[in-house]
Amino acid sequence: MDTIKVIKIGGNVVDNPEALARFINDFVNLPGKKILVHGGGKEATRMSAKLDIPTTMIEGRRVTTRETLDVVTMVYAGLVNKRIVSMLQAAGCNAIGLTGADANAITATRRPAKPIDYGFVGDIAPEGVNARLIASLLDTGITPVYCAITHDGNGTLLNCNADTIASSVAVGASRVAPTELIFCFEQPGVMEDIERPDSLIPLITPAIYADLRERGIVNKGMIPKIDNAFKAIDAGVKSVTIKHSDALSTDRGTVICNQQ
Repeated sequence: MDTIKVIKIGGNVVDNPEALARFINDFVNLPGKKILVHGGGKEATRMSAKLDIPTTMIEGRRVTTRETLDVVTMVYAGLVNKRIVSMLQAAGCNAIGLTGADANAITATRRPAKPIDYGFVGDIAPEGVNARLIASLLDTGITPVYCAITHDGNGTLLNCNADTIASSVAVGASRVAPTELIFCFEQPGVMEDIERPDSLIPLITPAIYADLRERGIVNKGMIPKIDNAFKAIDAGVKSVTIKHSDALSTDRGTVICNQQ
């Protein structure tokens, strides 16, 4: 099989109908085998507010109580996932929406309560992604669309950070064929200053990353994104790029490299 592209689309793009439509068009026209992973945190936060359920975030990760788990399952696996799948179908891409429980696509274990209790949040082991399912779907011309809900194999659903899902799926796909991981969101890449479009950081190594975190340039939701990028490369993914959702077919973005 040729190179597989695993593309993660961020919640701010999912939340913007025009940006999402542009991305879907570019994604459909991207040649080769591909997998889509999506977020939807803004939608989940809005739904939680409507239901008077508080939202707590720690370093870009959502604390998932039992009530919050119900909300994110409804939003991620239902509303957002099926909206995206329907848009892909309309654009001529035969897609299937998946949680980790579907066809045992991804299993996870509930994260320990110490040092921080994130609630019903899952950690995915390297063998937790069903690579055989990925190969089977791609071989039959079906594009998998993963949301950020997985399961523990014992009947409990678990919330996962969508960047973690993307990284783990890319690692699983790399057992099938060489795999590229692309994080698409609403910025050109990792920025020195989000108010300056010319401040794109073209390359991040572990040393550069440590410096950016120390200076507070990389914070909040960007931390799990870059952490997962390095994990993917260390586990055999060919390349990782962070870029704007409108730049899917271009070379512009931030390349993550694990060499010093």
